[in-house]
Amino acid sequence: MRDIRTVLDTPWKARNALHCALVYSPARLLFALNGIRWQPGWRLFGVPIIQKHRHSRISFGPGLCLRSSPGANPLGVNHAVIIATWQPSAILEAGANFCMTGGALCAATRIAIGNNVAVGVNTIITDTDFHPLDPEYRKLKPADGRAAPVEIADDVFIGMQCLILKGVTIGRGSVIGAGSVVTRDVPPHVVAAGNPARVVRTL
Repeated sequence: MRDIRTVLDTPWKARNALHCALVYSPARLLFALNGIRWQPGWRLFGVPIIQKHRHSRISFGPGLCLRSSPGANPLGVNHAVIIATWQPSAILEAGANFCMTGGALCAATRIAIGNNVAVGVNTIITDTDFHPLDPEYRKLKPADGRAAPVEIADDVFIGMQCLILKGVTIGRGSVIGAGSVVTRDVPPHVVAAGNPARVVRTL
């Protein structure tokens, strides 16, 4: 009875569950073709975009949840989740129960995400500038931007439409406020917000 009431009261959840079932096979094939091991308890609402360098490594723990379809979140998904490794030695890894809605993960060196991390809608996490800042050097090597690893510890929550940039470590249990641009380390168990993000309170 409770399940029937849930469907009647929130029909979009039933549609999302159906969508999840329909993309199961093509999603598994996509991950297999990219050499990414499928783990127990994965839920994909829509098929993500994977751009994996052949000589890089991508891994996710059990309980992964990716929301890529426009109706998968009431705040609106701008595009499918993008999972990308930019350079041959890049590593992109996340632990158990990682959740992300829209947005992108792009690693040139290393992005390491712990367990039970949730990332709000349309957030971007990247460890590279992509392009050099010097205009003359940019003409010669346009894809040779600076890069530095990103580390996000267990139990972090990142709000919607944030930008997490190269060289940043976010400590365990911290919260990043919506719309923040994180350019430097965030200690454990704090709320950080703004552009650039600063600690606004402790938890």
